[in-house]
Amino acid sequence: MFDRSITLTDQLRSNQWVSGLLVGLYAAATGWLIGNFGILGGLMAVGLPVGVFVLGSILVQPKIGLFIYLNLSFMLSMTRFLTIDFPMGTVLDGLLVLTLVSAFLNGKRMDWKRLKHPVFLLIIIWLAYTLLEYFNPDAPYRPAWFYHIRSFSLNWFLMAIVVLVLPISRRDIRWFVGIWLTWSFLGALWAFKQQYIGLTPSEQAWLASGAERTHVLWGQLRSFSFYSDAGQFGSEMAGVTLLCLIWFFEDRSLIRKVLFVFLAAIYFWGFAVSGTRSALFVLVGGYPVYLFMLRRVGPVLRGIAVAAPVLAILMFTHLGDSNYQIYRIRTALRPTQDASFLVRLENQQKLRNYMKDLPFGAGIGSSSGAGVRFSPNHFAAQIAPDSWYVQLWIETGIVGVSIYILMLIGIVLLGVRAIWQLNDNWLRIVMIALLAEFVGMALTSYSNPILGQFPTSTTLYITSILFTTCKRWDTEPEELARPASRYANQQRYAPVY
Repeated sequence: MFDRSITLTDQLRSNQWVSGLLVGLYAAATGWLIGNFGILGGLMAVGLPVGVFVLGSILVQPKIGLFIYLNLSFMLSMTRFLTIDFPMGTVLDGLLVLTLVSAFLNGKRMDWKRLKHPVFLLIIIWLAYTLLEYFNPDAPYRPAWFYHIRSFSLNWFLMAIVVLVLPISRRDIRWFVGIWLTWSFLGALWAFKQQYIGLTPSEQAWLASGAERTHVLWGQLRSFSFYSDAGQFGSEMAGVTLLCLIWFFEDRSLIRKVLFVFLAAIYFWGFAVSGTRSALFVLVGGYPVYLFMLRRVGPVLRGIAVAAPVLAILMFTHLGDSNYQIYRIRTALRPTQDASFLVRLENQQKLRNYMKDLPFGAGIGSSSGAGVRFSPNHFAAQIAPDSWYVQLWIETGIVGVSIYILMLIGIVLLGVRAIWQLNDNWLRIVMIALLAEFVGMALTSYSNPILGQFPTSTTLYITSILFTTCKRWDTEPEELARPASRYANQQRYAPVY
């Protein structure tokens, strides 16, 4: 007769044997890693099971991959603090691809019909052009194309698919905003530490390697926090300042108003200590977009009443010039008196002479980092672009940069149309802020190549899809017409995050 107790005992013994074997192998592997790689080996031993768990979680729920990607985007430049060369950029690329694979594996829960949205068509057109650029006969070193195609178009294309098809909820939008503001707050605090306490040895080494030429001016440090450089850090700080100002004006809760004005003050001073003058145009360009989107006379007049005196003081007085940060901000409004701006104009005039016979550019990867690395003697690598659009002009020609700018304009117009059709006030204000920040970042990219840098590129790729497809989170008019209902009250007074 079959003895059930013996069978269960045998199974338990078998499981214990297998578990003991796995633990023994893991311990042996850990010892080997530590013995051969030291502390790094110990980190690898700890990280391996964590990595397996994270991998499984992403394959089960692709939204986890999206949020991990967002957080790692802010951590990318922290690799300058490491004594080893960690390929964080490659990790991010792999994570984005893995998230997309997870979306396909969970295809039944995805809404693939959203890929028919016009915003995705615009991104595909730009991607197609950059793919064809691989065959550009004027490219000095064709393999360099692989190094810039990701920041030019490929990452935006992959991110668009993920954000379009995933079942993103309103709570996910709050999480996205909360993560963004939290990392920005930490970035501002670290910049204050750099400015008023001092730099770490790794940061000093980074400056000594060549960054000091652009980050220490007249003995004043341009704080860069844990971002790629002061230009991107300052632009990011100006962007989140704009978000918080808009939500301060529009939120009805006194507690949240106090929170937003506090955050705006922190972020604005973060922008100030970065010494990035051109980042002021994130505010100068984005704020009017916010006023335009309101379509109400009262708030527009209120907004003008707040902004006009500030601009007047900066443009027509010398108040605060004794403070270096305020002086730097003021010079952004007087570009013809700025030597560095005039140098940029001279560089662009030189480029016109080279580019007049290159309507499709010198090839993707011919300028900036990849150009200096692979074709340093080519003209495209010898003139600093100092602008995202100038870099696009050099590498993709007047045809390419025109397609790109038309794509940006198309995205903005799609966003305006979608937001004006919204019924839900909470959603409308959140999306207006994201649209205004997108426009401000697009404008300031004339002076800084931030649209292709992490984390700015990640946040803009996500927000461009959110505000152009915001109708999917809208509330029906009949639901808003029931103020007595619990749901309607939640929508009316819902916090931004």
